[in-house]
Amino acid sequence: MEGAIFDCPASWEPWLPPQVRRLTDVGELTGREWGVLALTAAGCAKLTGQEIRCELLLLPGDCPLRRLDGVRPRHAVSYGLSPRDSLTLSSLRQPVLCVQRTLPMPDGEAVEPQEIPLLDLPAPAVQLLPLLGLRLLGRAALILRGSGEGDGPSREGQAP
Repeated sequence: MEGAIFDCPASWEPWLPPQVRRLTDVGELTGREWGVLALTAAGCAKLTGQEIRCELLLLPGDCPLRRLDGVRPRHAVSYGLSPRDSLTLSSLRQPVLCVQRTLPMPDGEAVEPQEIPLLDLPAPAVQLLPLLGLRLLGRAALILRGSGEGDGPSREGQAP
């Protein structure tokens, strides 16, 4: 899965899945098709008419795709605290990542609805939803391909 996350904090870089790059310049998003592209809320606000293509787009639920003129995903997955979002948290006190519906992955497989307890997060779970979505989809793709190697810093007992 080759992918990117646009406009995330530098502190997230060690937590990114393999083959996912942190991008800070809008120009880096254009001219190619990404397997997966995650947008932070700040990243959504910076996109204005750029032609961006991706297989799978992770975006905040309060940033509707129709507002992102020029962004062309094959599939879009929203994250946030609304029941309409595909990725949400079912608890904030002891965070649990909730996959509300079947999610497509860039390789054509899917992640089924489930709840995943989150342990030892580097920041509040609500702030990390785009990163958690990338890790969930990246890890599932690695498992389906039969390789768990190269998943960044050791995260034994941490999910996703």
